[in-house]
Amino acid sequence: MTTKISIATLPEFDATEYLRSDADIAAYLNAMLEEGDPALLAAALGDIARARGMTEVARASGITREALYKALRPNSMPRFDTVYKVCKALGVKLHAQPS
Repeated sequence: MTTKISIATLPEFDATEYLRSDADIAAYLNAMLEEGDPALLAAALGDIARARGMTEVARASGITREALYKALRPNSMPRFDTVYKVCKALGVKLHAQPS
C-alpha cells in the first residue's frame, strides 16, 4: 500500500543551497537558458544573486537592492540591460552558439 504525501508537508526547495561553486552556477544558468523562458531566467538570476549575496550583487551591478529583488523575482520580465549588469556582477557571461 502506498502512503499519500501532502504537498503542504514537503519542505520548500531553495536552489541557493546548491549554488556553491562557479561550475554549479554556470550549470544552473545554462539549464535555465535552455528552457527559453525569460521569466525563468530572471528567477534563476535571482537565485544566483541571493546565493552570492544580494547586497554585494546590487553594489557590483549599480542597481539598488530593492530594484534587483523586483527585477529578479519569479515571473518578472527584466530589461536586457538589467540582465547584462547582473551577469557581469555575478561574473558570468551569456554566449551565443549555433543550435
